[in-house]
Amino acid sequence: MLDKSIRDKYEVVIGLEIHTQLLTQSKAYSNDANEYGAAPNTNVSVISLGHPGTLPRPNKKVIEYAVRLGLAVDANIAPTMHYARKNYFYPDLPKGYQITQDTTPICTGGHIFIKDENGEEKAVNLTRIHMEEDAGKSIHDVDPFDTLVDLNRAGVPLLEIVSEPDIRSSQEAYNYVTEVRKLVRYLDICDGNMEEGSLRCDANVSVRLKGSTTFGTKVEVKNMNSMRNVQRAIEFEVERQIQAVENGEPLFQETRSFDALKGITIAMRSKEAANDYRYFPEPDLLPLQVTESYIKSVKSKLPALPRDLFMKYTQELSLSEYDALVLTDNKGIALYFEQLIENTQNYKSAANWVMVEVKSYLNQMGIEIENFPVSAIRISEIIKLIEEGKISHSVASQRIFPELINTPNKTALQVAEEMNLLQESDESSIKGFIVEVMENNPGEVERYKNGEKQLVGFFMGQLMKVSKGKADPKAANKLMRELLEK
Repeated sequence: MLDKSIRDKYEVVIGLEIHTQLLTQSKAYSNDANEYGAAPNTNVSVISLGHPGTLPRPNKKVIEYAVRLGLAVDANIAPTMHYARKNYFYPDLPKGYQITQDTTPICTGGHIFIKDENGEEKAVNLTRIHMEEDAGKSIHDVDPFDTLVDLNRAGVPLLEIVSEPDIRSSQEAYNYVTEVRKLVRYLDICDGNMEEGSLRCDANVSVRLKGSTTFGTKVEVKNMNSMRNVQRAIEFEVERQIQAVENGEPLFQETRSFDALKGITIAMRSKEAANDYRYFPEPDLLPLQVTESYIKSVKSKLPALPRDLFMKYTQELSLSEYDALVLTDNKGIALYFEQLIENTQNYKSAANWVMVEVKSYLNQMGIEIENFPVSAIRISEIIKLIEEGKISHSVASQRIFPELINTPNKTALQVAEEMNLLQESDESSIKGFIVEVMENNPGEVERYKNGEKQLVGFFMGQLMKVSKGKADPKAANKLMRELLEK
């Protein structure tokens, strides 16, 4: 662990490359199924196997998803572009080259907003977003003597999101990956499951003395399969590089792998330069034209995005930042909340019901909001009954909500009536309950009159027992005090 005084001398410079596997039904340039978990080497064809004489065809959904993401991050969409070949040999890429984009990416510029170390909003600028295909998967830990190759992933469509070196800490990197994953999930273009490899992150890390304008030697770190591991890998690499600089040791531009068990990075190979890949325009695919009308068509179908909803909830609905973050963390939850506030203007109560009762049930049952049986309008009915003083929050939460889960087609009012849970707000009825409580507890009444005012809690508890929870607490508390003071 580096001494804080040494660590504070240096500034960390990080750029991230995130590969997102797209949720298309078929692969990028063939009609092979794009399906995770299939038996090895079953989602293949002569195209993905690189047979001579085969020709690729671009998947229109890939283009649409690229434009969708570009619009969401306020990037520039290129009106004309071409595909490129990136040449290298791996056993899991049968063609010996990857179809990607080089000089004409589909999106340039744009930004993603994150929270910095101090919790302040910060824009991380993007260099580019480009379309490419994935390679297959080499498996090293099944056979003790041989590497096994599964080509199901070869040709699966990817969008690579390349950031500018604007990130200044491992925490900011964590926050950035979190925001990217949330965004692609909102856009329905990627499921964001890092454990399955559908969202993968490479980090370019360097250090320099604070105040310096010259970048240090950049090291690329790969093989991080969780957001926490992205943070751990960067933290180790920062300390390794600072220690090397302090000791006068040279740093090399290289690619390193992260060993999650040991928490260290390991050198894999020297970093390739662009000319090592011998990029050239893909001769089997025509240049691509993206018209303004097409962009407008895609834009018209964009969903509400997490940052837009966050601003709406904090500025228009006056919810706290914490509430807004929780509500927008998951697209399904946000959409459910959106349905709820169409039917109630008690936004804080609506937020509490979603964050407490609804989310607790989802966690308990291990299900997603899409499988939650109670519609948003039923929750709005509960809120209305509480506002009208017809039920208490505790009765709503403990009795009516569980019953609605079992009988979601009933209204909240029907359930309250059938279970005899509607509060008694009629003053004469409540007065009768209070008189009964006072007659049953003369000693406590005398003690109250002698100054033990805290006994009002005891009387309210007895009142709820006598009324079977039906007495309106507000009305009862006021009337209880009046009668005890006589």
